[in-house]
Amino acid sequence: MKIKKLESERIKNLPIYMFQAINTRKLQLRKQGKDIIDMGMGNPDKMPPSPVIEKLKEVLNDPKVHRYSASKGIFHLRKEVSNWYKKRFDVEIDPEEEVIVCIGSKEGISHLALAIFDKGDVVLVPNPTYPSHFYSTIIAGATIYDMPLTRENNFIPDLSQPIYDRFPKPKAMIISYPNNPTTQIVDIDFFKEVVKFAKKNDIIVLHDIAYSEIYFEENKPPSFLQAPMAKNLGIEFYSLSKTYNMAGWRVGFAVGNRYIIKALTKLKSYYDYGIFTPIQVASISALRLDEKYIDQVRETYRKRRDVLVDGLNRIGWNVEKPKATMYLWAEIPEKFKKMGSMKFSMMLLEKAEVAVAPGVGFGKYGEGYIRFALVENEQRIKQAIRNLKKLFSQ
Repeated sequence: MKIKKLESERIKNLPIYMFQAINTRKLQLRKQGKDIIDMGMGNPDKMPPSPVIEKLKEVLNDPKVHRYSASKGIFHLRKEVSNWYKKRFDVEIDPEEEVIVCIGSKEGISHLALAIFDKGDVVLVPNPTYPSHFYSTIIAGATIYDMPLTRENNFIPDLSQPIYDRFPKPKAMIISYPNNPTTQIVDIDFFKEVVKFAKKNDIIVLHDIAYSEIYFEENKPPSFLQAPMAKNLGIEFYSLSKTYNMAGWRVGFAVGNRYIIKALTKLKSYYDYGIFTPIQVASISALRLDEKYIDQVRETYRKRRDVLVDGLNRIGWNVEKPKATMYLWAEIPEKFKKMGSMKFSMMLLEKAEVAVAPGVGFGKYGEGYIRFALVENEQRIKQAIRNLKKLFSQ
């Protein structure tokens, strides 16, 4: 056996991970003593709320919690997820059959693809989108049909386009609002359209709602499951990573159609023993937190958003304020557009010491854009603006 040819077909078929070159160069520059302002990865820089940390510490002293947990998630957390959905969205969720706890939504989405997609299946996937949406589909052996998200369609897929009338017909559709990377939001009418489309075409819907609680100016995002009949044909993924600054804790969940949840539950029972029980118990306390804790998170990102957007506009990079998420989806200035998003991002890293995510890393329709993550404090963002101004003036 030749070791260098050991990769499986599913690994060989993966697209190039566009962010790796940026990350590698960023580490090299830091080793050289460069002060890189990192706005590339959506990695929260704040602490989780103190009640959550205190609950984790408290539970750690119980000998029983250090044993194997449950791959589906402990019942009390699933019950709390059900309570949270009722309180936040007025949606009834059965904690026994319509909830599963995931090791972050990324793991849940990836394992669900393995649980329900076969080779030859077709999945409608937004483009640009969170990379795991298409990586997980490709790893499962399914084929992707792009749903282009462009400025022309306001970053919302036009479900009337003939592109969807293909053979073989799609088995599923992935959507995500508030959207990463475009930051676009939708209202409940869009989700009603999605339900009609899915029923007409006999497809299931997977909605990623990781950023539902990070919104600004009262633009409160709805849940897909609020649309009538949505639970009959789809599920929704949520993550505690961004809302509660618990990214490294790896806690998320999926709720909705019991048969889709059952498929994911069956697969996960072979793959894992669930999240460390103290983390699950602490997650219950997170979902019970007073709204003031979430307001603080929103206010942090709102201030950073305003500093970044105002600063970019001031130096001639015209951008609009996002209504949600912890990102800014910025069209590359006209004089740099021919470079493409990868070379432009590398130039910002090398010459302005600012790390961003190239738009093409989120799919081919992301070309012409870059994504800023609001994970540096206001002073660091102001420094990034000064660095960019100096670069642009050269």
